[in-house]
Amino acid sequence: MYRCSAVLVVVLFVTAGCQRPAAQSQNAGAQNAGASTGAAKPVALQTPPAGQQAAPKTPPPAGGQAPAQPSAPGQAPGQGSTAVAAPPVKPVPATLPEAVAKIDTETISKADLERAIKTIEARAGRAVPPDQRDRVYRQVLDELVNIRLVAHEGKTRNIAVADTDVEAQIGKIRQQFKTDEEFKAALQQRQLSIEDVKSEARTELLVNKTLEAEILPKVAIAPADLDTYYKANPDQFKAPEQVRASHILIPINSSMTEVQKTAARTEAEGLLKRVRAGEDFAALAKQYSKDSSAQSGGDLNYFEKGKMVPAFEQAAFSLKTGDVSNVVESPFGFHIIKVTDHKEPHTVPLAEVSDRLSDFLKQRKQQELTQSFIQSLHTKYKIEILI
Repeated sequence: MYRCSAVLVVVLFVTAGCQRPAAQSQNAGAQNAGASTGAAKPVALQTPPAGQQAAPKTPPPAGGQAPAQPSAPGQAPGQGSTAVAAPPVKPVPATLPEAVAKIDTETISKADLERAIKTIEARAGRAVPPDQRDRVYRQVLDELVNIRLVAHEGKTRNIAVADTDVEAQIGKIRQQFKTDEEFKAALQQRQLSIEDVKSEARTELLVNKTLEAEILPKVAIAPADLDTYYKANPDQFKAPEQVRASHILIPINSSMTEVQKTAARTEAEGLLKRVRAGEDFAALAKQYSKDSSAQSGGDLNYFEKGKMVPAFEQAAFSLKTGDVSNVVESPFGFHIIKVTDHKEPHTVPLAEVSDRLSDFLKQRKQQELTQSFIQSLHTKYKIEILI
C-alpha cells in the first residue's frame, strides 16, 4: 500500500502507542553491529520550498560500503558540511483560533493541529521545546494541509473508501493493544474518540488510494534506466574486500573465574583438534557452538573489515579459503574460525544489484512524482493559512 505521511493523526497514533523497537540481529561471538532494517520509509507529503529541490536518497550499498551522501546546496563534493542559517519562521499565536487553515471550503481545525502535535510529543516522550514551537507547529500544519489536499482531490475524483476497509484499519490498530481498556486509555490520552480514529483512518485510506491512482502507474523503471544510473555512479557499486567465515564459539564473560575460563579454552582446543582430525566443521558448530549462527553450521556469511571485533577480524582476514584458525580469544569467548570464501575488492555487476537498484529508482521517482503532484494541488485549490 502507498503510505501517506506519518503526521497523519491515525498513523502517529499507531506509531506512538504501539510500535516496538526492531530487535537487532547479532552474532554474539563476532559481530559488533546489529543489522539494520531495510524497509523503506513512507514518502512524506512535503513540497520543498520554492527554488529548492529535495535531495534524492542514495541506493542501498552494493557490497556493504555506504554510498557518499549528496552535498548540501552550495557545498563542493568532499567538503565538510557548513551550518546554514534557517530562514525565519513566522510566529505561531500562543492561543490558536478555532480554524488554523482552509482548503477551499474545508477547514483544518485547532483540534486537528493540537492532536497531531500531542501525538508527536507522545512519540518523542517530551513536549515541543518552546524555542522550536513555531517551526514544529508550522511543519506539522504544512503536512496536515498536504494530507487534506490529497484527500480533497480524492473526493473530487470520487474515489471511494469502503466502510469494511475502515473497520479493517481500526482492527489493525486495536490489535496493537493487549486489551480494549488499553486501547480506550490511549484514545483518552490523545483526546480522540473512536469516531475521530475512524475519520482519520478513512482519510488515510483515501490519501493512499488517491496517491496509488496518481503515482504508481508512472513509476515503472526500464532496464535502460538501471544501466544509465549504474554507469553514472560507479563508486556506489564498489564492494570492499570480504570474507565468508564460519565459527564455533565457546563463550566467556566477566563474571567467570579463571578456572572457568581455562575450562572454556580447553573445550575450544579439544574441538579444534577434532576439526583438524577431519570431523565436519558445520556439524561440530551445530552441536557445540553457543552462538546464534550455530543452527546454520556457524556460517556468518560475508563480511568486510570493521564489522567484527578486532581479534576475530584479524584472524579471519589472515586465513586463506578453506583454512581453519587456531583458537582465537575475543571479549565474547573462544572461537574456531573457518574461512569458506574470500572476495577481493571489486565492482559489483549490475545483474547482482538490479533488483535493489530498481527499488531505489522507483522510490526516488515516486518521491519526485509525489512532490510534483502535491505542488500541482497547491495551485489547483485555494489554501488559506489562518495563523
